[in-house]
Amino acid sequence: MNWQDRITVDPKVLVGKPVIKGTRIAVEFIIDLLAQDWSEAEILRNYPGLTREDILACLRYAGEVLHSEKVYPVNAS
Repeated sequence: MNWQDRITVDPKVLVGKPVIKGTRIAVEFIIDLLAQDWSEAEILRNYPGLTREDILACLRYAGEVLHSEKVYPVNAS
């Protein structure tokens, strides 16, 4: 599964933040829930319009963004 099939960016939806297609649920929101130790089952129970594939697409999107991120050392002198 390709995350692009499930994640979209539209400047008219949540000021262009990546969201799960057909929703106003941001990728960052799902990542935050997972970071707060929500289980996949809890997310799906509280957001019945979502699927397991939507959650996986959020993780894949986040992974791809982090892989492409460039980090430069900051000189602390």
